[in-house]
Amino acid sequence: MKSIIEFRNIGKRFFINSEKSPYLNFRENVISILKNPLKSFRAKEEFWALKNITFEVMPGESIGIIGKNGAGKSTLLKILSRITPPTEGEIKVRGRVASLLEVGTGFHPELTGRENVFFNGAILGMKRTEIRKKFDEMVDFAGVEKFIDMPLKHYSSGMQLRLAFAVAAFLEAEILVVDEVLAVGDAEFQKKCLGKMEDVTRKEGRTVLFVSHNLGQINLLCKKSVLLENGHIVKEGESSMVTNYYLNKFYNREVHQFSFKEINNSEASLLKSEILDIANKPRQNFKIGEKFKVRLIIKVNQNIPGFVVCLGMIHENGLPVRNFWTTPQNITKGIYEFTFEETDLFLGKGTYGLTVGISSHLQNIQYYPDAGFIFFSTENLLSHIVNPESVFLIANKMSYQQNKLE
Repeated sequence: MKSIIEFRNIGKRFFINSEKSPYLNFRENVISILKNPLKSFRAKEEFWALKNITFEVMPGESIGIIGKNGAGKSTLLKILSRITPPTEGEIKVRGRVASLLEVGTGFHPELTGRENVFFNGAILGMKRTEIRKKFDEMVDFAGVEKFIDMPLKHYSSGMQLRLAFAVAAFLEAEILVVDEVLAVGDAEFQKKCLGKMEDVTRKEGRTVLFVSHNLGQINLLCKKSVLLENGHIVKEGESSMVTNYYLNKFYNREVHQFSFKEINNSEASLLKSEILDIANKPRQNFKIGEKFKVRLIIKVNQNIPGFVVCLGMIHENGLPVRNFWTTPQNITKGIYEFTFEETDLFLGKGTYGLTVGISSHLQNIQYYPDAGFIFFSTENLLSHIVNPESVFLIANKMSYQQNKLE
């Protein structure tokens, strides 16, 4: 079977103007060039957003593209969508591509929602009869029935996003390309979109390339993934393997202590967070069922009434696992140590991020979304966890009774 997409040594180069000159008006620019004619011909710094990108996508595959901001993910999708050409290499696409890269991409603000649907369909190479066949289904999914004949410039960004996704997903292009744009939608809309993308890949058998920072969504929707770093492919293969490699590489498991800069003029600031085992030894790797501690050092710069510290945990798939609040108290100026110890909560396999919030009478003072990471594995597992490979986030001890009825 032939691949539906082939990337062959794709490279994309941009030029960065290294001349750090102030903003000039037209007259000042002309005078500057006349004074120094060679200045405008100075070499500019090269920046390769992508380099030597080579991989294939088979028909019906769903591929996740992951990596840090600036890794080249969006640039790769723009090349695939023919928004920008590659500087070097070639790409072969055997099918129509429907793209959802930014809110309103390919839409005209002066046209109505209805006109934009037909306009986008025509760009994708769809016949008018094909668009009419799917039109009602798209509008119903987007939830913009009342506004479909209004100019798009009067739509909110959320309405534009709904309509754009509906056009990309329901018009039957062979390849669907989706960037992190889904992150701006509300929870209900994201759920609808993810459900539709599951249908597109598993039931309809279409090819999907999906960029997201939500590794849970990547593992759910994509069998394979590609990890980019500084414009290069550093890992590709089964999604769970690639996402685990990403977490290990960029969130170094040897780092158990996290330091934070004090925020000027703040009532209170987090200075340090540390992860410990039950013997107070610094660690980050734990086996399922093992207890742990989180130690926080907080500087309080003034007397604060109703002072509360909140410790939260979020699973690698983006789901919040728990929050714990200290008892409200009137606290005085000083440096304080808070130690949180796990009791009967057993966490499933995976990576958990720590969040820390500091508040006064429920009014937020500071919030730290990346206060640390804890890794749980099935290695040397404690005996009371029967099936560690089952999909669970929490395994709590519960009391139960057993009676023989017959």
